[in-house]
Amino acid sequence: MGEVTFVIPSDLSRILRVDEKQLPKLVRIYLAVELYREGVVSLGKAAEIAGVSKAEMMEILASKGVPLSYTEEDLQEDIETLERLL
Repeated sequence: MGEVTFVIPSDLSRILRVDEKQLPKLVRIYLAVELYREGVVSLGKAAEIAGVSKAEMMEILASKGVPLSYTEEDLQEDIETLERLL
């Protein structure tokens, strides 16, 4: 995945009450949550954008009150993964 650089207003860290060093990760998480909420990206892609595991992304989404969208395709993918592992 390529990178895009943009300027974040310095007072955003104050507004969000986080250290400036934590701000880039937090922005990625917020972006991933909103893209997932809007149905633009899958859970896996949201996790990739946020830089966390799928399990962590599920926890983040739950903490933000975002319901999981679990489709038949997701189920089939999980079954195939389990079959490969077993």
